[in-house]
Amino acid sequence: MQNGGGLVTVHAADNAFPGWKAFNEMIGIGGWRGRTEQAGPLWFYANRNVVSDSTPGHAGSHGIRVPFQLTVREPNHPITRGLPSVWMHQGDELYATLRGPGQNMTVLATAHSDTANHGSGRDEPQLMVLSYGIFHTTLGHDVNALSSVDFVATFQRGTEWAATGAVTQKIPGTFPTADTVSYRADIAAMDPGFKNGLNPLDARPESRGR
Repeated sequence: MQNGGGLVTVHAADNAFPGWKAFNEMIGIGGWRGRTEQAGPLWFYANRNVVSDSTPGHAGSHGIRVPFQLTVREPNHPITRGLPSVWMHQGDELYATLRGPGQNMTVLATAHSDTANHGSGRDEPQLMVLSYGIFHTTLGHDVNALSSVDFVATFQRGTEWAATGAVTQKIPGTFPTADTVSYRADIAAMDPGFKNGLNPLDARPESRGR
């Protein structure tokens, strides 16, 4: 990585290797697997800045999978340039209370972790980039989440950026708005629930733990 390699980390990949110092420096923040304040502070967005909180405690939480809004915090980065300032992401785990060194980390987009859904009450990092060409997305728990047009677009753009340092892929015309989710039916069709006639936008209850 120090010699110019790229890395893309998706969703629960940031749960891995809690004791591997270099990995945690590469992903910036992570959760679960015994991570505590020893892994680093909590990181979140407040007052137009990324801030940290060294309060002791475990790392990683999420509520039930429901649609939620993402807000762009770095509109001039190649990955987020041209995206709506706010958009809806369909039912997914909204990761919160992630911990780590947070070094050389730029938060591209956040989501508000609602206390009504077991959340932190903070604006939590969801899309990030780090040194060496690393793209980190917390989105993408299951087929339902992976089929969300915003996930596909940001994953493709983030992967291209990690590989080349640039983004040439256009933003799809079906990208979600601040009020409406949008999903790829071809991907959603891989979900057994979709095949059985269930709405892929339905929330799916799940515990917060790992």
